[in-house]
Amino acid sequence: MTTRVLSGMQPSGLMHLGNLLGALENWKTLQTQYDCFFFVADWHALSTNYADTSRLKEFSHELLIDWLAAGIDPNRATVFIQSHVPEHAILHLLFSMIIPIPWLERNPTYKEKQEEITEKDLTTYGFLGYPVLQAADILLYKPDLVPVGKDQLPHLELTREVGRRFNNLYRSVFPEPKEMLTQFPKVLGTDGRKMSKSYHNTINLSDTEPVVRQKLKTMVTDPARVRRADPGNPDICPVYDFHTIFSPQEVTTQISEDCRTAAIGCIDCKKRVGDFMVERFSPMWETRATVTANPQQVQEVVEEGRKRAALIAHDTMLEVKEAMKI
Repeated sequence: MTTRVLSGMQPSGLMHLGNLLGALENWKTLQTQYDCFFFVADWHALSTNYADTSRLKEFSHELLIDWLAAGIDPNRATVFIQSHVPEHAILHLLFSMIIPIPWLERNPTYKEKQEEITEKDLTTYGFLGYPVLQAADILLYKPDLVPVGKDQLPHLELTREVGRRFNNLYRSVFPEPKEMLTQFPKVLGTDGRKMSKSYHNTINLSDTEPVVRQKLKTMVTDPARVRRADPGNPDICPVYDFHTIFSPQEVTTQISEDCRTAAIGCIDCKKRVGDFMVERFSPMWETRATVTANPQQVQEVVEEGRKRAALIAHDTMLEVKEAMKI
């Protein structure tokens, strides 16, 4: 039996390099080895962005374009939108009837995000209960593996606890999905902080070559290197971080030496890494242009994905209702 993998992503804004290197590159490999289900978690986006839904459809569409451009193959993986499969909401409702509130209140993200996102009212049932929806998203497809970083392990364990509680109350329906620990590299933004939409420091996958090069020009470097003749420290330079990701090893080594001896200036250093980034992204940009010019292709992909996902979701819900005698 083929091993099944499930993962999703919120359409909370335009995708950037951090998303590509942290998730999509991994998904691209997984789809060649497993039965993969990748979904746009549009209902999840409402847990924090419920007050402004004006761009939710746009972000969902752009997200799918980025996935296809990055190499997610709908012939290999099932690609769909969460809200197109209503069984997600039904299973979430049924789970919400059995889960103790203290399980949700002890979720480490619950208080952290409330303290972090002060401009929004997150004292909502939807935000408190989003791990229940997450459990429904996962268990509905009975995956064997769920790709997560270490910080997401508590969320997956809560999913397993929800499944166990259901199985103990009624009868065994849900297996326990195992974590597939994934290295999510910390990609620095143009201001030297972690690349994040909330910091407005991203290089987006939808950015054109001129935009990427312009953003690189404004990117911070070693703050101690004030003049061209000053030696630099590549270990604390965000631009050098990009070299380690995009440039060949011999170039990265040379850049390190030249920076420390002031043999290369920051402007030339940025141009070099920009050349390698453009080389890496050119095929993705070409695919993106093709997909953007044919929006019907995206609709066909998600409709086909919905059909595949709905078959499994339907079968799982039959088991759930039979177990609950409803």
